[in-house]
Amino acid sequence: MRFFNTEGPVRPDDHYAIPPLDRMDIDELLTLIRAERYFVLHAPRQTGKTSAFIALRDFPNSGEAGDFRCVDVNVEVGQVARDDTARGIRTILANSGSRSAERRAAPPRSGTAPGSPSGCAPWAPARPPRRDR
Repeated sequence: MRFFNTEGPVRPDDHYAIPPLDRMDIDELLTLIRAERYFVLHAPRQTGKTSAFIALRDFPNSGEAGDFRCVDVNVEVGQVARDDTARGIRTILANSGSRSAERRAAPPRSGTAPGSPSGCAPWAPARPPRRDR
């Protein structure tokens, strides 16, 4: 039986909800993603940010948006390291690698990419940042 959810991510099979991607300009977001630009998802409490974020993570992986692979990264896990930056980064990468393997919607590309950061999937090569901005 479906019901109105008042906390946490919305699961469409269990909760009444407006589809999160219907409330966004997907073409504009894909333009930003293709241009390797940042965007911020900012809204008051209980307005569907987490559900929107999950939908944004899963949409590119579905293949409808082109050849993208998207994972979410929780950097809060690095707080336990306090002033030990290297330990914090290792913790974030280890957590991200295990979360991406669990949540990946598309199968990983085969092979190991040169320069893949430790803890990342083999198809996630390290890439130097663009300097043209």
